[in-house]
Amino acid sequence: MTEHAGKPFLYVVVCAAGIAQDVSRLITAAQERNWEVGVIATPQGLGFFDAAEVEAETGRPIRSAWRAPGDPRPFPAPDAVVVAPATFNTVNKWAAGISDTLALGTLCEAYGLGVPIAVLPCVNEALAAHPAYRASVERLRGMGVRFGDPYAGDEPEGGEGGEFRWERALDLLVTGPDPSETL
Repeated sequence: MTEHAGKPFLYVVVCAAGIAQDVSRLITAAQERNWEVGVIATPQGLGFFDAAEVEAETGRPIRSAWRAPGDPRPFPAPDAVVVAPATFNTVNKWAAGISDTLALGTLCEAYGLGVPIAVLPCVNEALAAHPAYRASVERLRGMGVRFGDPYAGDEPEGGEGGEFRWERALDLLVTGPDPSETL
């Protein structure tokens, strides 16, 4: 692990899903576990959370676009990456090696650098059933990417969706995936 001001550095990649409005919960949990945090949003993901709040919480600008050659790097190299919420589009493009956004380029490069990556998907059942998505998850798992179910262990009343457990991503970085979890 590299050191940055005495703390490891975590990239949080945020995609366009409604739950992204609560990404501050992940940032707070990471900071409580002694991580410095920088947020990279997909271009569409930027509209799903309060950017000013996130920038104030991390003390860093949110990245969404490539920097110009010669511009300084706004974040140090990552010690780990969390993708939460991860969407159908991002998972499929990433598995295919498509690097058409900063978020996807960062994910493709993190694999090549051997950086641990944890993912909390936010994909509805119909999209999760698509063969391309299942193949993408398997390909990424084969690359060592750690997938977790953000709703695992949550038994909500009335069968409605439970709470998105942001901290699950941080747990995956330490313990790895639970082999009994299915996505």
